[in-house]
Amino acid sequence: MERENQFIGQSGAFLDAVERASRAAPLRRPVLVVGERGTGKELIAERLHRLSTRWDEPLVTMNCAALPETLIEAELFGHEAGAFTGATKMREGRFEEADKGTLFLDELATLSTGAQERLLRAVEYGEVTRIGSSRPRRVDVRIVAATNEDLPRMAKEGRFRPDLLDRLSFEVITLPPLRVRQGDVGVLADYFGRRMAAELEWDAWPGFAQHVEAQLEDHLWPGNVRELRNVVERAVYRWDDAASPVGHVQFDPFDSPWLPVSDAPAPAASQFAQAVPDRPGSGPESGRAQDFDSVADLRAAVDAHERAIVEHALGRHRWNQRQTAKALGLSYDQLRHCIRKHGLVTDGASVSE
Repeated sequence: MERENQFIGQSGAFLDAVERASRAAPLRRPVLVVGERGTGKELIAERLHRLSTRWDEPLVTMNCAALPETLIEAELFGHEAGAFTGATKMREGRFEEADKGTLFLDELATLSTGAQERLLRAVEYGEVTRIGSSRPRRVDVRIVAATNEDLPRMAKEGRFRPDLLDRLSFEVITLPPLRVRQGDVGVLADYFGRRMAAELEWDAWPGFAQHVEAQLEDHLWPGNVRELRNVVERAVYRWDDAASPVGHVQFDPFDSPWLPVSDAPAPAASQFAQAVPDRPGSGPESGRAQDFDSVADLRAAVDAHERAIVEHALGRHRWNQRQTAKALGLSYDQLRHCIRKHGLVTDGASVSE
């Protein structure tokens, strides 16, 4: 499981998780890695293996969600020839492949009840039995498992074996989402940007425009580091001017004015009328008007939205004001007024008319 990615970050929450992994690595005990998608659970698993005494033995990975339930047990524990339809020859399972090394079970929460029961025996006794065989085999495997699910809650609901959870949770490393890793977005964005610029054979890395840096910091990153990497690399490769700071970023690659029209039926007029009162203060939903404490709050929200639209369009058109004005349906003077009104700056990007 070799990875290009490195551990990049400086926030306390992130460094604490990495340090905990480093301390647990030399032990032979199981480790459970918990975190949202894209937080780097597989990298922690690799660190646990590389810093252990098993570093020169196999590191075997299995994504439990990638296989149908009927094949998971055969993949984990192997099978004998003729054990089931299609089993034309004997095959070792992932446990035997990882003997004396580390077995990384990703998406652990998706394991079937039967697979959980067999996994419990393997963890408890260090033995596995191939499907179609009655003879158990001894294995020496250190297990690292990962999930983005709430396993204690699943255990209470009867969807995950509590005794298996007890045995796998000697150490639990919970990775922080990117949105709480203070200061790490800029560090990661710069790292991924430089790497993409080198891949494109740019002479130098121009960095990001100031407004792009602000947009990256303000985004909530539901896909965490994986999403950030895609957003940054996409922005760099689309930016044609290697001498100027990257001035445009697109968070949603599917965002397009030509998206296919959905076949979903539009809401009925009566439903819309129930959701939106005819006039402020009327109907049971009138409390929604209190979202804004005053007209000033409403104006501030409108101004912020207008600024974001103009800034986005300027970046998309390389700060060419006449092209931007045309795209927005504004006159050149109207766009100039918006730029002055919101104090928009180019941060080094060339401005053309």
